[in-house]
Amino acid sequence: MEDLAPRPGDLEPVETASRDELCALQLERLKWSLSHAYENVPFFRERFDAKGVHPSDLKTLSDLSRFPFTAKSDLRDHYPFGLFAVPRDKIVRIHASSGTTGKPTVVGYTANDIEMWANLVARSIRASGGRAGDIIHVAYGYGLFTGGLGAHYGAEKLGCTVIPVSGGMTERQVTLIQDFKPRIIMVTPSYLLSILDEFRRQGIDPRESTLAVGVFGAEPWTNSMRLEIEQAFDMHAVDIYGLSEILGPGVANECVETKDGLHIWEDHFYPEIIDPETGEVLPDGEIGELVFTTLTKEGLPMIRYRTRDLTRLLPGTARSMRRMEKVTGRSDDMIILRGVNVFPTQIEEQILKCEGLSPHFQIELKKTDRLDVMTVHVEALPGAASEDQRAGSTKELAHHIKSVVGVSAAINVTEPGAVERSVGKAKRVVDKRPKN
Repeated sequence: MEDLAPRPGDLEPVETASRDELCALQLERLKWSLSHAYENVPFFRERFDAKGVHPSDLKTLSDLSRFPFTAKSDLRDHYPFGLFAVPRDKIVRIHASSGTTGKPTVVGYTANDIEMWANLVARSIRASGGRAGDIIHVAYGYGLFTGGLGAHYGAEKLGCTVIPVSGGMTERQVTLIQDFKPRIIMVTPSYLLSILDEFRRQGIDPRESTLAVGVFGAEPWTNSMRLEIEQAFDMHAVDIYGLSEILGPGVANECVETKDGLHIWEDHFYPEIIDPETGEVLPDGEIGELVFTTLTKEGLPMIRYRTRDLTRLLPGTARSMRRMEKVTGRSDDMIILRGVNVFPTQIEEQILKCEGLSPHFQIELKKTDRLDVMTVHVEALPGAASEDQRAGSTKELAHHIKSVVGVSAAINVTEPGAVERSVGKAKRVVDKRPKN
């Protein structure tokens, strides 16, 4: 893989600012954001008043812990536009979640918000190794999902040529990569694996493609998957993080020269790590739930938004802004199986240890005789699909999950292609347990 370390002058001054300079900027912007939310959103005014706090009470960054949390349910309770902090005619774009678990969460952006978002995605692409003039193949979904348009505007802001492919039509994705010769692809990691399968189905060596960088987000993925992708394509695989309630993609990004965690763009977002049960703020270095407060957003300011993502904060390396470790899972999609906490990423790690298995898998949860039962459906690789080979892979994976994760799981090693493919976020867990 080529060396993509930044050249002198590539970085914005704020990316290498001292901690004192960053903290002073954050405090100034945090005071504005709290006042903006309090003065313009009745929900925040009521919440602050109920807790007996006022924006003027913020004297230091640590004072933020006195203010109330915001949750996804609050956006649903005020559907569609009840949390907007500007008149509706100042909102130039609306995005929304799919609403598969209830009412969609609706987010709105002013013209300044869109400009800030584009700048941060451009910063993220540059941190990933992208440069002006690069061709970028965007295979995130377009539409109400923030991924496609977020990546698109950021790539254009950086001065790149954008191929707005969106998701799906995997055979066509490969054709366009071969014909248009993009240097960068932005896509969910699970869908990139489907694209990889299609390369191989067509008999094309993915290492011969022009792809040099993959910017992957929208779902948790492991360093083991990074290694597989990098070896398969001879490319750099870099993590981008975001969520629509805070912005969309571009809240944090890995730096290609280190790939040691995602640098949070702290000039626009203030991160905290809390104990998911008590809400207590934890010190940097401890694992807990990630909480964000927006510092510059006009349309939809978010105060202490609980992301449900589990990670920890670490000191800066390639940039002076703090890093968040790769998300290990979510506090609200964690599987509790017979008293053991299990995340899909843990299962993925064990699958990738087994030479005869592909990374395509799905976890099925059922209740049998009062006990929760987990079945892992995973595909055999094409060259390891005989009955004896699949039996060996079944035994090997069951052993890894039991010894490392600490639970017993039924293993169903299927023929290649039997596990449902994703064209967006992978549906890793199917929970068929009774809800009551």
